[in-house]
Amino acid sequence: MKRLIAACVLALLIPGCASQPGLGYGFNTGHDTDYRTIAVPVFENQTYEVGLEAELTEAIVKEIQRGTNWSVTSVSNADTVLTGVIRSAELKILSQSRATGLVEEILYSITMDFEWRDRSEGEPLARRRGFTASGTFVPANPTGERIDVGRYGAIQAVARDVVDELRTNW
Repeated sequence: MKRLIAACVLALLIPGCASQPGLGYGFNTGHDTDYRTIAVPVFENQTYEVGLEAELTEAIVKEIQRGTNWSVTSVSNADTVLTGVIRSAELKILSQSRATGLVEEILYSITMDFEWRDRSEGEPLARRRGFTASGTFVPANPTGERIDVGRYGAIQAVARDVVDELRTNW
């Protein structure tokens, strides 16, 4: 009976596993093993949002460290370099109170361009223009959230999305 159960479990696992993740489930890493290190210099900030470039760069570095096998290092020691330019940081009204006309929900949106290059060959591995992510906040009572809540949400969303793009474009 135990052999029959073991055989059934094995039969179910074999079709689901593949040596290449694109062909099914796999036990191999989902990251490019040709690259082990990445440098992330502080992004350029073309907005009037002071410190946004440092916060976004830090969030992307933390997301790389959390979600990939790559080590973040200096440009001179890195296999690849991720550079970026923050083009805009905007507030958009999502909803207003019908009774008072006051804003109830606001979207904080960040738009940026980024490029990921192989340092040895100079070839771009990934490049995106007009890459946008956003976070919402509710300034109205009783919540009374500050703009920082929306800014933080947008920064985290951009960081997650950029690192996801790096992982899928190798």
